[in-house]
Amino acid sequence: MTRFFLVFLAVALAILFGFQYFIYFSTTRLLEIHGGGGRRALAAALFLLLAGAIASVFLQRRVDSALARAVAGTFQLSLGFGLMLAIAFFLAWAVWVSTRIWSSQLHSAPFGWSAILLAVVFSAYGVWNATHPRVARVTVRMKDLPQEWRGKMIAQISDLHLGFSVGASFAERVVEMVDAERPAAVVITGDLFDGDDRGLDRLAATFNRLNAPMGIYFITGNHETYVGVARAEEALRRTKVRVLNDEVVTLGGLQIVGIAYPERGEHKDVAAAIRSVRGFDPAQASVLLYHSPVQIPQIRATGVRLQLSGHTHQGQLFPFQFITRRVYGKYDHGLNVEDGFAIYTSPGTGTWGPRMRTSARAEVAMIRLEAM
Repeated sequence: MTRFFLVFLAVALAILFGFQYFIYFSTTRLLEIHGGGGRRALAAALFLLLAGAIASVFLQRRVDSALARAVAGTFQLSLGFGLMLAIAFFLAWAVWVSTRIWSSQLHSAPFGWSAILLAVVFSAYGVWNATHPRVARVTVRMKDLPQEWRGKMIAQISDLHLGFSVGASFAERVVEMVDAERPAAVVITGDLFDGDDRGLDRLAATFNRLNAPMGIYFITGNHETYVGVARAEEALRRTKVRVLNDEVVTLGGLQIVGIAYPERGEHKDVAAAIRSVRGFDPAQASVLLYHSPVQIPQIRATGVRLQLSGHTHQGQLFPFQFITRRVYGKYDHGLNVEDGFAIYTSPGTGTWGPRMRTSARAEVAMIRLEAM
């Protein structure tokens, strides 16, 4: 595991330094910065931003203060802006080289400044997307849906990543959004926490303000395994939130099945875990909570009627949505219905890393259940 981590770290750092060099090269060439002083200042600024962004990852596990969160959040945001700037510079190079075919008299500076402006605007749009979640309304028709549930809603919160960069104030806004919709039940499909574990009790207490007559239910995601599953569950068990760890609860005839995410380095046969849940009846209507949209054919064969997942963030930052689409196929976001089975994958309510979303809007999903 240590060897794999070191290789991963080396590759990640090489990519980050490669991006920073491309930004340095493009800025100096396109903006025609020839002076040594200007180039050294730019190189130093880019190095400090990258070093600060890397250091902030470790800082969030050592310091718990508003100032530290603000500083680290700024550095992490610079990574998101750097990605947008690199993409904008790539487009600027493509356009400038193409236009040089027709006229050799064109200066590159206007193309460079246009790329910077484009990156600033696109990044600002991404920050707004991340900090202003929308309500996504989804209707799912379910076979054998109990009369009591017809027309009622389940609110889905996913991938909030509460901790160092996403704090209690954002969680409070999400709670207010959910309460305004008056759902029958609320489900949290993993990655609720992130970063340091010292503030979990305070963050978890926010969900005591939720009003859901049928209850609030939580299953772990991969980031709970980083924080510590036992610590995350301990914080939530002091609240109204019920943790489902390979368990089922029946509410008015509807089964809510919660399957926990595997620990790091482990694999989980989700279908086998569902079948082994005591009290699960494949003949009755059911909703599965599982963090990642994987093993879909096997899960569908268990008799589960609806699966609610997250994890993908729909890429979060352009162009990573193409990667999540490649990995998860059509299940990477949104609703898919197949022969009496439906899965809804949320693009997420919060963010991981930079507080920026340029490939998908943050959301809280309101799943309205209707009879098939």
